[in-house]
Amino acid sequence: MTKKTKLGGNFTLPGTPIELVRMGYGAMQLAGPQIWGPPRDVDAAIDVLREAVASGVNHIDTSDYYGPHVTNQIIKKALHPYPADLLIVTKLGARRGEDKSWLHALSRQELIDGAHDNLRNLGIDALEVVNLRVGGMMEPSEGSIEAPLSALVDLKRQGLIRHIGLSNVTPAQVEEARKMTEIVCVQNFYNVANRKDDTFIDVLAEQGIAYVPFFPLGGFTPLQSSTLDQVAASMQASPMQVALAWLLQRSPNILLIPGTSSISHLRENLRAATLELPADAITQLNAIAESVQARSRTAH
Repeated sequence: MTKKTKLGGNFTLPGTPIELVRMGYGAMQLAGPQIWGPPRDVDAAIDVLREAVASGVNHIDTSDYYGPHVTNQIIKKALHPYPADLLIVTKLGARRGEDKSWLHALSRQELIDGAHDNLRNLGIDALEVVNLRVGGMMEPSEGSIEAPLSALVDLKRQGLIRHIGLSNVTPAQVEEARKMTEIVCVQNFYNVANRKDDTFIDVLAEQGIAYVPFFPLGGFTPLQSSTLDQVAASMQASPMQVALAWLLQRSPNILLIPGTSSISHLRENLRAATLELPADAITQLNAIAESVQARSRTAH
């Protein structure tokens, strides 16, 4: 068995030649504090990227608005010229304000400029996969995405983008998008405690579309769960490892992109792909979302 088949199994995005290992790497944390400016130690960031690829990771998630520009420049310095089987997935649809805020950047010109920024800073001629990010910070919002998506479709026709994905979207928006172009992946907020997309994931699996959850352990406010802690202790694993393993076992179309700026933390994340959760642990973990939903109903 090769290293790559150990990282959670494989998944091939529709229309792409690359067979992805399901445990990827998210590059957001390679930038400085608040995902702004350079990291304190650029060489350490380079080492993390090289370690990830050497360990069998062949899916890196990034964006040129991380830094901004910083993360992609570090990826280029660390890995260019890129291995033939390495898939770099980037995002368009946002920008950073001078006050470090996160702002929408969904006009046609902003999307075109963003694509060229990614191309330049990654040092490539075409972007293999671009996710159009819409909606709010954590949750999607209803409404047509035809206008911004049409800009990406034009870039695809020009050969600057090869494949298109979506981020922070509703099922209706995916169906709208699929009438305009092939959609290869969806990236939404989802984890063991936040499972609004359960049905959505199953539908995407039937369509052969990858689902890439972000914030697998709760996001800016980490999930505090005694159940998760207990399952992790019983398996001599960390809560993050259990949360990642649960996602891998949840559906075969789920691809993971946990991020870190630490080699030791990277190795810990990758070991989650070898963690097989028993049925009783799955039952306990599934109950976390039910408890969260009950508290939410009570609060309202």
